[in-house]
Amino acid sequence: MRIIKLNEESKKNLIEDLLKRSPNQYEEYADKVTDIINQVKEKKDKALFDYTQKFDGAFINAGNIRVTQEEIEEAYQAVDSTLVEVIRRAKENILDYHGKQKQYSWFDSAPNGTILGQKVTPLESVGVYVPGGKAAYPSSVLMNVIPAKVAGVERIAMTTPPDKDGKVYPGTLVAAKEAGVTEIYKVGGAQAIAALAHGTQSIQKVDKIVGPGNIYVALAKKAVYGHVSIDSIAGPSEILVIADETANPRYIAADLLSQAEHDELASSILVTTSVELADKVSQEVDEFIKILSRKEIIVKSLDNFGYILLTDTIEESIEVANEIASEHLEIITKDPFHIMTKIKNAGAIFLGEYSSEPLGDYFAGPNHVLPTNGTAKFFSPLSVDDFIKKSSIISYSREALEPIHKDIITFANAERLTAHANSIAVRFEK
Repeated sequence: MRIIKLNEESKKNLIEDLLKRSPNQYEEYADKVTDIINQVKEKKDKALFDYTQKFDGAFINAGNIRVTQEEIEEAYQAVDSTLVEVIRRAKENILDYHGKQKQYSWFDSAPNGTILGQKVTPLESVGVYVPGGKAAYPSSVLMNVIPAKVAGVERIAMTTPPDKDGKVYPGTLVAAKEAGVTEIYKVGGAQAIAALAHGTQSIQKVDKIVGPGNIYVALAKKAVYGHVSIDSIAGPSEILVIADETANPRYIAADLLSQAEHDELASSILVTTSVELADKVSQEVDEFIKILSRKEIIVKSLDNFGYILLTDTIEESIEVANEIASEHLEIITKDPFHIMTKIKNAGAIFLGEYSSEPLGDYFAGPNHVLPTNGTAKFFSPLSVDDFIKKSSIISYSREALEPIHKDIITFANAERLTAHANSIAVRFEK
């Protein structure tokens, strides 16, 4: 991996380089995505089936687009029972964590007849997109579906690309059944997003779409936002590690590569004050690459967006971490909890040498759907909050309104909204 001494110029160039990975930088794909969405809106199922054959090589029609109970049972037979049990244990951890996020309606009342509150209501329907291209992601099913179930969403429709035989990866189907998906469709890409957003004869539209995907999926979610809600426009995966001289270089190298194997646009960055650690991590990375199965992807990822950044102080390391606002942030230092208190921007924070990023991806419980490309500065991980809506509750008696009604009239008149003022005044006419 390249080792760079960090200064203002190199930091500026690094941020610009990383931002090239954002879906917002790939507008050349936007026209194609828009055309796909319009075709699905107009031709509905026909466009959906045509695109599935064109892009996935699968012959899908109204009779087989929806996964059947028989197919789910076959998936359980195909998946190793050990994996099924692991999925179930991970599910329990994710349920437990997200159960603590659940919000409830509340009301405050006063003796004068004032009642104020907030009514929490789950969304009625959610669409979950699950990738099926370069890798299959049963873990993504759990992470997207379980918080929706905790929130109380009744209808959860999942879409995922089929293989050329019209089959869905068995592990994905098992995870969907365990998580509580109500319907599963064999369709992927921008066409799946269009179907969830606008509806077809086979797929009823939903209120919100969540889940990661490739650039076409990301741009499609961006395009349909407003017709439906979305979670975020996810970019390629990324990890940043803050480490000092006490860190184990072999652990760090392994963790950096765990993200580099996702795809060629993934970003893996180490920030450290130790030149010796930087050299050792680079050497360990080279050795690991020789034995890892996704070598070609890893090499391209590291060539494109892999860095070891040298800083003079740990404070400078923290500053650059906050500026990059990485999706995953590992802190492997003498006192990681102290460093953590100074972190302002990160999707998920992993503390200590045994809290490696894959722990969060699969098993610990917190969600692995996280803000990318610097959006951790203003976005949060997927949570139960993403699957609810809140209504304000206001109830005033005459006795509560009377002492303040002139204040409201004054405010309304100041904004030249005389009908607003009149709406209050008529209630106190002599």
